[in-house]
Amino acid sequence: MRRQPVESSVVRSVGYDQAERIMEIEFHNDRVYRYFVVPQSVYQQLLAAPSFGRYFNENVRDRYPSREIGR
Repeated sequence: MRRQPVESSVVRSVGYDQAERIMEIEFHNDRVYRYFVVPQSVYQQLLAAPSFGRYFNENVRDRYPSREIGR
């Protein structure tokens, strides 16, 4: 999955697979996680959020099944 770099103190890059509804997030600590069954609207709102970290903590973390896929 291709991720795009983002301006954030927490998140380095974000990608989304619309067909599979998987969002992939790479953090500045080099950990990469996949979040499953994520609506495209959540991905779009994350990209538009004034604070990636805040949006992530309030709307993604612990709300979707996830798996660490790399470090």
